[in-house]
Amino acid sequence: MDAWLGVPRFTCVGTVVSAPGVDGPPTHPYLRRVSTDGVVDLLDTYIENRWIVLPNHANNHGTVHGGNVMKWMDEIGAMSATRFAGEDVVTARMDQVNFRRPVPVGDIALADAFVYGAGRTSIRVRVKVHREDPRTAETELTTESYVVYVAIDEDHRPTTVPELSVSTEEGEVLQRDALAGENEPGEE
Repeated sequence: MDAWLGVPRFTCVGTVVSAPGVDGPPTHPYLRRVSTDGVVDLLDTYIENRWIVLPNHANNHGTVHGGNVMKWMDEIGAMSATRFAGEDVVTARMDQVNFRRPVPVGDIALADAFVYGAGRTSIRVRVKVHREDPRTAETELTTESYVVYVAIDEDHRPTTVPELSVSTEEGEVLQRDALAGENEPGEE
């Protein structure tokens, strides 16, 4: 019990919310059960987020500043890696960031990330950003990268991560595409 709230303390692990003494499957359709056997499924690491591009995000061309896009990419990538590891993570490497087209003020930056590979302490995450028209929901790829995170313990030392599994066709396609594009040079 949280003394100041007077309610049971809930624990959130990735997308699974549980309360002490409550068993059974999650009650919300978007909540996925996190494996307790040291294996996490790729789709359980998938995260999507949106930001409306406001004037304070913009450069002098009226489009989102690249630094904001990179910050959003690092944040959503870290969320995905943290969900996978069940631990805090730090950014170890961001491969080249390919800016393909701008996102104008008033449009939405739609970012998605998922874990596609893992080592002993490292986590490889695919991150993409799309421009989304707020009126039509039309999207187009604007930015992409591959990011490596390292899981750390409470002493800020590297710690082991779970094994990654892929149990669906959708997950297989995501992983295959990420692995295929991982070492490709960017467009000039």
